Amino acid sequence: MMKVIPLGERLLIKPIKEEKKTEGGIVLPDSAKEKPMKAEVVAVGKIDDEEKFDIKVGDKVIYSKYAGTEIKIDDEDYIIIDVNDILAKIEE
Repeated sequence: MMKVIPLGERLLIKPIKEEKKTEGGIVLPDSAKEKPMKAEVVAVGKIDDEEKFDIKVGDKVIYSKYAGTEIKIDDEDYIIIDVNDILAKIEE
């Protein structure tokens, strides 16, 4: 796998795909689904204020819907996103 290291205050995130079904049990194709806004953090660039943005590799986050740059690595979808476009951290 190619290693991607985000520069500056950016993150490399992998969107979490959720299977969508209608009430009748029909699985919707990707083209009919909304863009996911949940992701797992794969890599973290240099964050100046680590107390303000406590984000580590493996964290699950919610991000702005149209933020970041989508890239493909080994046929997997990833997004390089500015840390300021992370809206929340998901704790389970």
